[in-house]
Amino acid sequence: MKIIAATNNANKVREISEIFSPLGFEVVSQRDAGLDIDVEETGNTFAKNALLKARAVSLLCDDYVLADDSGLCVDALGGEPGVKSARYAGEGASDEDKINKLLGKMEDKTDRGAKFVTNIAFISPDGKELVTQGEVRGRILKEPRGENGFGYDPVFFSDELGKSFAEAAPEEKNSVSHRSRALLALYEEIKNINN
Repeated sequence: MKIIAATNNANKVREISEIFSPLGFEVVSQRDAGLDIDVEETGNTFAKNALLKARAVSLLCDDYVLADDSGLCVDALGGEPGVKSARYAGEGASDEDKINKLLGKMEDKTDRGAKFVTNIAFISPDGKELVTQGEVRGRILKEPRGENGFGYDPVFFSDELGKSFAEAAPEEKNSVSHRSRALLALYEEIKNINN
């Protein structure tokens, strides 16, 4: 079964494919499906943004569509950057710019607790919608560590792994990540579609 991932972020598509492909699902990006769309994330929650993206892409195709919205929520910053994680340092900012802004705001903070949150919206060709959530807790490091991952991974220390997400191999990260937890929750809901 083919699922169109409503994103142009190659890192997200790769991560979703690594988790879903072994389960018998072919995951393709919206670009690879021939869909040229950029949905503005105007929702005030991860779930609303995921649904906005999934609904926009599902109107353009007859396939299953999956969209996620995720971000980093830092306790000492009242949940920032939250739904603005991708745009935290402004439109077009690099991962390094976002990390630098975050570390600047965390400079005098003793509470370094944080969590990554993902909501995934799934829409079937008949219009049925599902939304799942995944979370992983950790803390914000004082400086980036590791070469893997993307986004805030170099400064997010996973309590479960005992290392930053950027120090973890992809399969290690996927074993505990917010996205994998949301995807596995979704898989439990849709696993009988192919049967």
